[in-house]
Amino acid sequence: MDTAEDVTQEAFIKAYEKLNTFEGRSSFKSWLFQIAVNTARNKLREWKRDTVDIDDVQLAVDAEAETTLVHTAVSDILKNEVEKLPFKQKTALVLRVYEDLSFNEIADIMECPYDTAKANYRHALMKLRQTFEQQAELKNWTEEVGGFFLEVNQRFAEAEG
Repeated sequence: MDTAEDVTQEAFIKAYEKLNTFEGRSSFKSWLFQIAVNTARNKLREWKRDTVDIDDVQLAVDAEAETTLVHTAVSDILKNEVEKLPFKQKTALVLRVYEDLSFNEIADIMECPYDTAKANYRHALMKLRQTFEQQAELKNWTEEVGGFFLEVNQRFAEAEG
């Protein structure tokens, strides 16, 4: 959590230092998010040099909590698959799902047309959906992750609408 807070603080400092460059062509929120995205992107590049192999990390698992284990595995797969997405798709997905931004705001932040922002989001959802369907089939998780599929399908429908 400290890392996220550090990146956020760094983004706000950069925004403050560059406040005189804000021209008002987009909303202040979009401008600030663009600075945050760029700051996070730069940090990710730095961190990629010092990555830890997931196989080296051991997780403590409660033997009686099979449901928790499944949800943890689903969460891990989701995080892993989101990281594998192309940068533009990942950015569109994160801004839409976690930041609840409109496609217009996402387009402003990503400096692309509205339809491109929407397409990046939809492609990300389709890739995640395909991955989860394959994982569910392989691991017999259909019922356990049904709620997740429902949410993905709902997000997909919203993206089309």
